[in-house]
Amino acid sequence: MALKSLNNIWIRRQQCPCGDWKCYIKLEGDESTCQVTKSEIESTTTTTTSLYDTVFMPYVGQIFRTDDEAFEYYSTFARKSGFSIRKARSTESQNLGVYRRDFVCYRSGFNQPRKKANVEHPRERKSVRCGCDAKLYLTKEVVDGVSHWYVSQFSNVHNHELLEDDQVRLLPAYRKIQQGDQDRILLLSKAGFPVNRIVKLLELEKGVQAGQLPFIEKDVRNFVRACKKSVQENDAFLSEKRESDTLELLESCKGLAERDMDFAYDCTSDENQKVENLAWAYGDSVQAYSLFGDVVVFDTTYRSIPYGLLLGVFFGIDNNGKAMLLGCVLLQDESCRSFTWALQTFVRFMRGRHPQTILTDIDTGLKEAIAREMPNTNHVVFMWHIVSKLASWFSQALGSHYDEFRAGFDMLCRAGNIDEFEQQWNLLVTRFGLVPDRHAALLYSCRASWSPCYIREHFVAQTMTPEFNLSIDSFLKRIVTGPTCMQLLLEEVSAAASLAKQIPPRFTYPSLKTCMPMEDHARGVLTPYAFSVLQNEMVLSVQYAVAEMANGPYIVHHFKKMEGECCVIWNPENEEIQCSCKEFEHSGILCRHTLRVLTVKNCFHIPDQYFLLRWRQESPHVAVENQNGQGIDDDCAQTFHSLTETLLTESMISKDRVDYANQELTLLIDRVRNIAPSNCLYQP
Repeated sequence: MALKSLNNIWIRRQQCPCGDWKCYIKLEGDESTCQVTKSEIESTTTTTTSLYDTVFMPYVGQIFRTDDEAFEYYSTFARKSGFSIRKARSTESQNLGVYRRDFVCYRSGFNQPRKKANVEHPRERKSVRCGCDAKLYLTKEVVDGVSHWYVSQFSNVHNHELLEDDQVRLLPAYRKIQQGDQDRILLLSKAGFPVNRIVKLLELEKGVQAGQLPFIEKDVRNFVRACKKSVQENDAFLSEKRESDTLELLESCKGLAERDMDFAYDCTSDENQKVENLAWAYGDSVQAYSLFGDVVVFDTTYRSIPYGLLLGVFFGIDNNGKAMLLGCVLLQDESCRSFTWALQTFVRFMRGRHPQTILTDIDTGLKEAIAREMPNTNHVVFMWHIVSKLASWFSQALGSHYDEFRAGFDMLCRAGNIDEFEQQWNLLVTRFGLVPDRHAALLYSCRASWSPCYIREHFVAQTMTPEFNLSIDSFLKRIVTGPTCMQLLLEEVSAAASLAKQIPPRFTYPSLKTCMPMEDHARGVLTPYAFSVLQNEMVLSVQYAVAEMANGPYIVHHFKKMEGECCVIWNPENEEIQCSCKEFEHSGILCRHTLRVLTVKNCFHIPDQYFLLRWRQESPHVAVENQNGQGIDDDCAQTFHSLTETLLTESMISKDRVDYANQELTLLIDRVRNIAPSNCLYQP
């Protein structure tokens, strides 16, 4: 069976996380969707109208470069005038090829009587043809080797009424189903939606009134009927192709594992021994995780419709603020079971170390899997994943009140504490009648993962910044953009990871801006990226006033803004400082409020414990971590370094010593892994 090759197999996930498998998501700003919205329909109408203004009645002798150009011109004139045209007779010769084209009114000629079928009650169909004589005949002429077409005959005399604009758009010649709408119609039809409900749903999604789509219900019905057979054939073809391509990808993983001992992969199979899920990680990723595995991003943005697989990519953030690849998975579905396997496999690849925080999209199955497999890991949902879905969830239900809802939601995200959030949430859903809405219920059930007042104390490094989001997006687009197939996925991911490593650090050290001794001190410790973030806080700190309270704390507030006061506690004996904004706990960088208090207290150096190891210029080559993926303090790390250096020096004296050390170290590692973790050695 010959079918056309698959082009770009990856698209953004469109399944809504609310749990209703028939619910469809169109993300704000998603350029991958091709569907025609209300504004696009109006834009098309406006463009067509502007074309009408430049089209005049054809005339005998008018010249066109091609016959297609002439047909488009006549078709535009016809729509403006209230009728449509069709191609009639064409004449060709051996020398010139086709040298005559006849275009006629859609009501030209008469319907030829057909032989009646042998049925009891044959259906009598009325014909629209009434012998209309409106026509445009073209003749081809070649002058100096250049061919052109000229109008040899033209008549604009009709023997029927011409249609108004709201009627002429319904003629078959002007009714078209765009590619994006075709995909949506097939998806809904496969989900069991009848044609009349598909049409109503498309009208709701596009925000147009009934009957204002660029096609009618009959067109949808004919399209579904015509595609039914090809869809069935294509499904069988894709099922076979998915199986063969996945096996080839698995063989590629096996081959890479033989060439690279640090490469790891794993898969699961169904009862028929067909590959269900597949995961892999590179040796460099495991090493990078040992240094920067405190925060992990699990991106599940893309899935493959032809292969029926979800692409999951694990990312980390290095000390230069860049996204780094940690691992990839292909999952057969978005169930809790599949996500559980993905998390288990990832942790095994990373030698049993759990991250301190994992950031994902909003998904109930993924939420349950993380709670089960990573109970000591903080789960955070990216705010931009929430915001990108709001229009799809609420714009149709709220109509003209949606902008007010968005303003209220933005205010909700600025709530200072949990009690304030709960109060504002209740007011928001009550005001807009969203108490019974399932999407509002989903947001509320996951509030502890996305609301800023809930996640403020969760360490996320700098993963929630727009720059890091763009870093991930550019990495993913290098994988999924353009023609591809499953067999090449492993190579594409490896190439993208290698390209990311080849790109030099984006940040260079900026010049000093405040002349503070603390700024010069930080510049000598932090990476350019981390220093630029801290320097920005230093620059902004001069805009804040400090008031010392009687019992010790300091109240820090902006010199203009009345809201947003922060309470800072400074202990000079232990050189410990805390701020109620929790910025250091959130990102690992001191906030403007604490920096302002340190300045007021004549501190010329930032206490060393507020330079996290992950943001320093020189990270250790081997980072020892506890079960939560948190780095142990410098003294422990230096002790292990000293022991390993001594062991290496003594072992290299003879081959017997090397063999003995290798044997004993292997046993020691196995014993250490079997020790159940009890308590944390370090808290950031």
